[in-house]
Amino acid sequence: MEQNKFDERILDLVEEAEEKPVRREKKEKPQLKESIYSLRPDELQNWLVENGEKAFRAGQIFDWLYHKRVKTFEEMSNLSKSLREKLSANFALTTLSTIIQQESKDGTIKFLFQLQDGYSIETVLMRHDYGNSVCVTTQVGCRIGCTFCASTLGGLKRHLLAGEIVEQVVKVQQALDEVEERVSHIVIMGIGEPFDNYDAMMNFLKVINDEKGLNIGARHITVSTSGIVPKIYDFANEQLQINFALSLHAPNQELRQKLMPIARAYKLERLMESIRYYTQKTGRRVSFEYGLFGGENDSVEHAEELAKLIKGIKCHVNLIPVNYVPERNYVRTPRNQIFDFEKTLKKHGINVTIRREHGSDIDAACGQLRAKERAQETK
Repeated sequence: MEQNKFDERILDLVEEAEEKPVRREKKEKPQLKESIYSLRPDELQNWLVENGEKAFRAGQIFDWLYHKRVKTFEEMSNLSKSLREKLSANFALTTLSTIIQQESKDGTIKFLFQLQDGYSIETVLMRHDYGNSVCVTTQVGCRIGCTFCASTLGGLKRHLLAGEIVEQVVKVQQALDEVEERVSHIVIMGIGEPFDNYDAMMNFLKVINDEKGLNIGARHITVSTSGIVPKIYDFANEQLQINFALSLHAPNQELRQKLMPIARAYKLERLMESIRYYTQKTGRRVSFEYGLFGGENDSVEHAEELAKLIKGIKCHVNLIPVNYVPERNYVRTPRNQIFDFEKTLKKHGINVTIRREHGSDIDAACGQLRAKERAQETK
């Protein structure tokens, strides 16, 4: 990407996070039909009353959506025909259609979904000993510009609506219904920067956590950010039991800025201050996601520097051997070097694990399937 174009995108990101006027003219938003999955029970009750219906119908509708998981409004047989027609006229029940479904030999399934406006997104089901985890996407593309990530190819197209995020989980659950399994965990680490689409992300969390919805416990949900500092303070002030992760990937400002240009907008020192605020405000630990890129950030010296950076913070480090992305130039760190990095952190009393690899035999890297199958979107 040309330097001036990238700098312009980063400036826009800073301005949005700080609530300053955006310099460029706003693009006209696509006219999308609102997803029924965007609504919390109280919001659906209000809509029903405003449209001459009984509030208790919201419970029936939620049962059809999240427990019976119907695919058309017509299937909601205990609702009147007129109410079903109102729902159909005002809301979309299906905003995602499956383009590709790849399954790995380890059970990982990657979905490529098409949206109402023709754009595509990815969602991943990962099978663990503790349950089935779904990694959801929050944006079509991404403007953060991390140099190791396929999601940033082509930049940001648009934010997802809350319902489009919710429906990703519903779609995966519908696939699991066929084998009598259940989604038990959610990670918001797919395409896009969740804190760049903060309001929709928060609405998604409220819907997915609601006992009338899929009822996924807060402690089974993890949100990850590349480091939009003002939103980290906002998220801390929400006082949620949801797990929080930071994509760190470097132990110093110079290297982080090379790997993650957002560090130009939010310096590492300021970022770490926000992380300390989060842990002190919530009493919860933070997970530091640290991708290991061969010859870049994976030496014992880097591990020593990382230990010093996060010393005293209630945290856990998740080491991630990088998935090779053809569009990027990074290579995997040798196995013995990964273990040396881990041992160095443990020597300093850091809680650390090495992430288990999922879907290595399919397009597992975030954004990689979309980049291959929908090349026109990533140019």
